[in-house]
Amino acid sequence: MIRNIVLLLRPHQWLKNGFVFLPLFFSGQLFDTDALLPTLLAFVAFCFVAAGIYCINDIVDVEADRRHPKKCHRPIASGAVSTAAGWALAAICLAASFVSAYFIGDGWNKVAIAIGVYFVMNIAYCLKLKQIAIVDVFIISIGFVLRIFVGGFATGIYISHWIVLMTFLLALFLALAKRRDDVAIYEQTGVLPRKNVASYNLDFMNQAIGFVAAVTMVCYIMYTVSSDVVARFQGGGNYLYLTSIFVLAGIIRYLQITIVNVRSGSPTKVLIHDRFLQVCLAGWVVAFLIIIYI
Repeated sequence: MIRNIVLLLRPHQWLKNGFVFLPLFFSGQLFDTDALLPTLLAFVAFCFVAAGIYCINDIVDVEADRRHPKKCHRPIASGAVSTAAGWALAAICLAASFVSAYFIGDGWNKVAIAIGVYFVMNIAYCLKLKQIAIVDVFIISIGFVLRIFVGGFATGIYISHWIVLMTFLLALFLALAKRRDDVAIYEQTGVLPRKNVASYNLDFMNQAIGFVAAVTMVCYIMYTVSSDVVARFQGGGNYLYLTSIFVLAGIIRYLQITIVNVRSGSPTKVLIHDRFLQVCLAGWVVAFLIIIYI
């Protein structure tokens, strides 16, 4: 039973909440304990609210999940966890999220509001918005931007337009790649994982993913050569453009996983298992650490 409850909360998906730490990372305060503690609490708060939303999503989607070749094994869809237990877990997680936010201190109210907006938006997503093509992937992307703002609100760090743009574009790229996986399943099996999949096809998804990938890369390069960004990082800022190689390699690899290997259904699982992407991410982080902190 405990194992199924853990699966329902999807802890492997909590990696996405690491976006909360980006304001801290880019501001050069990653090792500042005064800023790190509230960010950790914000991360925990977001993990709780996300877990609660996963419970509600699985309850709402139970019939559709039972028809899906992979999602049919989810705890509620398979009957391992009852619907009543799912609602109880969702309520507990939501309460724990706001309690965690309260202990952040200054800025906790802004964090709580952002988390509340995220929760309401995702409930609307679960009930209706995910059935509307294009709107569904934009909602997912906005959710990642809210994570950035939560990290900024928790620490009082200013959120630049660059970090908002890059976060939104990267999230949109990953969301489109995930939706493409659903389209591929539909075209292979004739089973609709969700209604809006019928509004997509592989040609459209390939073009949309390629377009967003290109815009994301251009945006990142513009960020690395922006005069205000280079000046903010002082001497090291002149070498920011070198980190573009890791971003480009990671995007191209993800395109390969999406279009050639057709296994982009879960971005988190892709990152956990793909060594190439892990090397790209590690290389980017190390390069930025050297530029910002050394």
